[in-house]
Amino acid sequence: MNLRWLNALLWGNSVALAWMWGLGLFFSVQISFMFGMNGLLMFAIPNAFGLMLFGVLTEMVAKRHPGGNESLALFFDKFAKPFRLIFYIYQIVALSLTVFALVKYLFVPLLGTIEGFNGNGVVALAVTMTVFVLLAVGCLFGEEFGIRKIKAGHALLGGLLFICILVVLFSLGGTSIGKGSEGLGMENGYTYNRFWGLAVPLFVGLLFGPWLDLQHWQRAIQIHREKTSIRLSYIFGGLIFFCLLIFHGYLAMWVMGNAKDSFALATSKLDDLVYGHHIVVQYFSSGFSGNSWIPAAYFGFLVISILTTLDSGYVSLKWFLEKNVEKSENMLLSIIPKQIVSSPIPTFLIVAVVTLIGYFAKFELEYFMVFFASFFVGYAALAIARCFVPNSQQPLPQIRMFSMACLCLVIFAFGYMVDQNALMYVGSLLPLVYVVWLVTTTDLLRLVTEKAGEVMDAAAEIPAIKAIAKTEQPARTEVAAPVSGGTHDVAGHFEGKWFVYSMIATYQDTNSVGNVYFGMYPLYVGKTRELFFNAAMPDFDLKSTKFYILTRSFEHKFVRETREFDTITVKIKVKETNRKFCTLEHQIFGSEGQLLGKGQQSLLFVSSKDYGLLDIPPEVYTAFIKYL
Repeated sequence: MNLRWLNALLWGNSVALAWMWGLGLFFSVQISFMFGMNGLLMFAIPNAFGLMLFGVLTEMVAKRHPGGNESLALFFDKFAKPFRLIFYIYQIVALSLTVFALVKYLFVPLLGTIEGFNGNGVVALAVTMTVFVLLAVGCLFGEEFGIRKIKAGHALLGGLLFICILVVLFSLGGTSIGKGSEGLGMENGYTYNRFWGLAVPLFVGLLFGPWLDLQHWQRAIQIHREKTSIRLSYIFGGLIFFCLLIFHGYLAMWVMGNAKDSFALATSKLDDLVYGHHIVVQYFSSGFSGNSWIPAAYFGFLVISILTTLDSGYVSLKWFLEKNVEKSENMLLSIIPKQIVSSPIPTFLIVAVVTLIGYFAKFELEYFMVFFASFFVGYAALAIARCFVPNSQQPLPQIRMFSMACLCLVIFAFGYMVDQNALMYVGSLLPLVYVVWLVTTTDLLRLVTEKAGEVMDAAAEIPAIKAIAKTEQPARTEVAAPVSGGTHDVAGHFEGKWFVYSMIATYQDTNSVGNVYFGMYPLYVGKTRELFFNAAMPDFDLKSTKFYILTRSFEHKFVRETREFDTITVKIKVKETNRKFCTLEHQIFGSEGQLLGKGQQSLLFVSSKDYGLLDIPPEVYTAFIKYL
């Protein structure tokens, strides 16, 4: 029990450091600059509580699903499928924000103190090099640790971080923060109207934020695998993270209260607002006279906080990309070498481009934050709902969700620029309202459909309805079932993308009561599949082939029964493919065109020499692509 407690503490430390990204690191200074202690608490409390809530709820999910130590991993494989693009975009925005913040608010002020650091060319070169150095170090740390060793690496970095904090705190000498607790925003155009305008979006965005962060999902899965409490780990993580935010905000208020003349404020040309993310950096880099270890300790605190986010981002992206490339159904991705597609390095290059665009366009941290207060809110809320609402794996309304997210993003951004709280509230809360409507109506529709299906199935067994049904015309389908006693294509034929084969059930196919035995239907599908292969790949030779086609899984849903001498028509087509597997879909019809059953099967491909798993062979792609 003690070891589990210690393991939870180590994971809590890693959780806190991974969440100490650009948003938590530098906005804690800005919110303290604007509103003092009230603003800092408004930012820190929901931020830490959101972390704790994620741990509590994911542990509930892990316990509710089967699979033992792998239950959360198995759940995430299914749960994440419709959110894959949003998970990826979230990581790009989060990492870009982090690198952007460190470059703009730490390295640029520091480089500005170096003699000769002037001129647009020198600045552009220095900023570009800094961005790539940060990302390279993040890649290096990520490759070195991995998810199994990252808590140990973060324990070491967390110890160094604690030492840096102690050095800085002792340097303050117990000096009071004075009026810094009220912030300087009131003197620079910020009012409590903007305070309340930010309160709701910050609360919503920070509370739901962890649910789209791959770093936290990967940690929760690994914590559960190690038989450690996810809940306890994230409670520790939330408390440590809260203390880090309070430390940095307190430091900003101390600088404002004791060294107001040691820093210069920056006014954005895009919104005319005054920003102070850099005031502590500026103070320690130029306005501090004393022991040189103290500025180094503070800068070390910033760098460690960022690096523990970048290495976590690299590890989680590698895990996520490798998992999805293996299961990808996109044929274009199969053309690109797997090592490139599954590597986080191309994504880090995208992060570098986004960061540089943001810097040279003179963005501020808040412009990236808009995404977390509006665009991602709906997706995060829907992710939580799908963890606990039944039938959670139904297809997402991707276009509607994306359109709503973009609409809310624009509304919130406009409200921020013109200081209209109502628009900011709409941009943050409208996604939640839409998700509530979406979940309730979808679940209600599902319930009505299921009950209607049960009623119809029960009614179909009533003798009077059966008699009436026999006089009705058969429903039209995509397959024209052969007329009893008509001609028969012994090799099957294609109807569009469907391969169709018909046969007549005989006595040997039936059971003791005269119905076709249930085990015959897979045999009918198997026979049709072999004829489809023969038609699609007529040159395939079993004696000289370099690969075999094996069945990975088979699913079939029985809908109706049929009897001796009824005509059975099976149709089959390629449903989807990815790098390794191919899925075939089938449907079975009776003499009158009524659906008897449907299902699908997954195929895999192995070497004819050693039965090693292969990517789908090119000749199979060539043969199957026209029927996809």
